[in-house]
Amino acid sequence: MSLFDSAPLEPVSDKARPLAERMRPESLDQFVGQEHILGPGKPLRIQIERDELGSLILWGPPGVGKTTLARLIAGLSRADFMPFSAVLSGIKEVKLVMAEAERNRRLGRRTVVFIDEIHRFNKAQQDAFLPYVERGDITLIGATTENPSFEVISALLSRTKVYALRALAPAEVVALLERALADSVRGLGGRGVSAPRELLEQIAVYVNGDARSAFNLLELAVAASEGGVLTPHVIEDALQRKLLLYDKSGEEHFNLISALQKSVRSSDPDAALYWLARMMEAGEDRLYIARRLMRMAIEDVGMADPRALEQAVAAMQAVHFMGSPEGDQALAQAAIYLSVAPKSDAACAALGAAAEAARSGIAEPVPLHLRNPVTKSMREWGYGEGYRHAHKEPDAMTDMECLPPSLAGRRFYTPSDRGLEQRIRDRLEEIRKARGK
Repeated sequence: MSLFDSAPLEPVSDKARPLAERMRPESLDQFVGQEHILGPGKPLRIQIERDELGSLILWGPPGVGKTTLARLIAGLSRADFMPFSAVLSGIKEVKLVMAEAERNRRLGRRTVVFIDEIHRFNKAQQDAFLPYVERGDITLIGATTENPSFEVISALLSRTKVYALRALAPAEVVALLERALADSVRGLGGRGVSAPRELLEQIAVYVNGDARSAFNLLELAVAASEGGVLTPHVIEDALQRKLLLYDKSGEEHFNLISALQKSVRSSDPDAALYWLARMMEAGEDRLYIARRLMRMAIEDVGMADPRALEQAVAAMQAVHFMGSPEGDQALAQAAIYLSVAPKSDAACAALGAAAEAARSGIAEPVPLHLRNPVTKSMREWGYGEGYRHAHKEPDAMTDMECLPPSLAGRRFYTPSDRGLEQRIRDRLEEIRKARGK
């Protein structure tokens, strides 16, 4: 029998508990999101269905269901569930839990030990789990918002499978909010309150994929309302800020990112900062903004200032490690840097021209003198013959042709006269004159 056919967990109906806690799904079929690992035929679901689950680490942003998923797994596998937090527990608590797990194993019972924020355990505390994981006394499920490669010791990583959970999509958050408004047992269905889908979509955008935050905001807004239909004014009162019109999957999303890139391209840092702030205030994914800034560094600044890409990558790393709001300033700095940097799309144009030549021409073989003669037979066939090693030539330059015969002498890259690219252009002219001699 599939574990998905087993009885659901006992529902939680205590109205005094937070809405996010009351609305935890009672079965995997009610679990929203993470289709890439829990959808039909996906790896984690198959392991659960076959009851072959090993120790694992759930890595993802807050509010995506790491704790809920751990509890569901424990319930479906008929195992004892022992949760504790790395913030509040130490070696003493670890040993007590492990002793209980060992007793369970002798009695033929399995134990799922769930460690929230496992990245907060130090090396000694993480080491304490190793023998119990190896012996099979426990199935360890760790949850972390930090990259396990950096925060979890290698010995423990090698004995666990890491599953990356994704931030919920706006549509998935909306589905959870609609469920909470309709559920009269665990949710808000008995309060006589409804909300237009457009407003729920705005909440979903604001919380940026965090279901817990969405539930908390909805519960606060319903408590502050007088019944009937929720309005943007009620949500704004709960947020203590203006709820901006913004749809991540719609036209406004693309309009704003287009405005940001065109402002950067036009060397207007003030406009760039305004559109950047509009996106951040509306709850746009900070890593999405960072990716687009990296693209601007490549497409619009290019070789006129190669450090622009370094700045954009550094901003992305800052956002990844610090999150919001601390990382927002890094995005602002990158936007300013890109705006005031000299601009050139010559490198992009060069790649486009080279790609067109590769597509439209015949796929000529690599000239023999550019091939590496790694065997005796290759040397006999002429591989490497005529190759001239640049470091053995005066000024480390040769006049050896490196393009196929049909493209010999073709120039794809034409540097501009802006920024560093002006120096690159002068240097390239020197190189081409020297090669011509």
